[in-house]
Amino acid sequence: MRRWAHRTHLAGFLACIATACGTGNRAPLSAGITVTDDAGRAVTLARPARRIVSLLPSFTELLFAMGAGDRLVGRTAWCDYPPAALAVPNVGDGMPPNIEAVAARRPDLVVLYRSAQNAPAAAQLERLAIPVVVLDLNQLTDLGHAARILGRLTDRKQSADSLARVMDSAAAQPPAPSTHSLVFIVWDNPPIIIGAGSYLDRLAALAGGRNVFHDIGSPSAQVSIETIAARDPDFVAVLSDSATQPSFAARPEWRVVRAVRRGHFLLLPGQLFGRPSPRVAQAVRELRRRLNGEGGAP
Repeated sequence: MRRWAHRTHLAGFLACIATACGTGNRAPLSAGITVTDDAGRAVTLARPARRIVSLLPSFTELLFAMGAGDRLVGRTAWCDYPPAALAVPNVGDGMPPNIEAVAARRPDLVVLYRSAQNAPAAAQLERLAIPVVVLDLNQLTDLGHAARILGRLTDRKQSADSLARVMDSAAAQPPAPSTHSLVFIVWDNPPIIIGAGSYLDRLAALAGGRNVFHDIGSPSAQVSIETIAARDPDFVAVLSDSATQPSFAARPEWRVVRAVRRGHFLLLPGQLFGRPSPRVAQAVRELRRRLNGEGGAP
């Protein structure tokens, strides 16, 4: 589950990002910056953040995309894109964060995913007088909002706003005509699936796929194998950087699922599909190709 959470979570989209996020478009410096984060907290910086620790791969990608990647002084082990992120010091797994490792980077801003698991970490960092911004990032529609907040805190408002508009537009596209059904399997024992509260549900709709658990409003939920079999998806989608079917495919109890018996798996690379990111257009395009049986590398 922790692995999923970190790797969790249109043709012109990437070109628009490249245009929107070029350098040299910084807003004038201000005497102070205050934003309200997604936990309802007022976050005030005396000056734009210059030493940032990002504790979610999505935040790391956003900061690089808006031209603030050079401000990063710490990242999680899962922050592996863009390639330049790998040069940033690794402060550990990220959920929950290693407070000592984060503090050792002397950050003037820590970007934290909003979750009950991370709430104690936010309080600890605040006690150390380290500013923390807490952001939701479960849906594709959260990307633009997060970009705007980070743009203000880093003095990259203009490029962040441009990036946010592009991402808002991509996320707001109408669903493509549904051609295939699928289930996203997060964990196999017990089975945990993705519901409508996750960006992956929206990603599937944009690609022409129908999530058979779209009626579940939460990001994820535990269900029975029999329930999955009854909903009879055309494909079983799992995050995997391997071309080998997941180990649960060989277990007898999973053979009741028709897609498992037929070997109809979508093995989705975690770096592209495991997080909402500015590469949403690329992810939609690649998922559409795989749903239509075209295969190929992303």
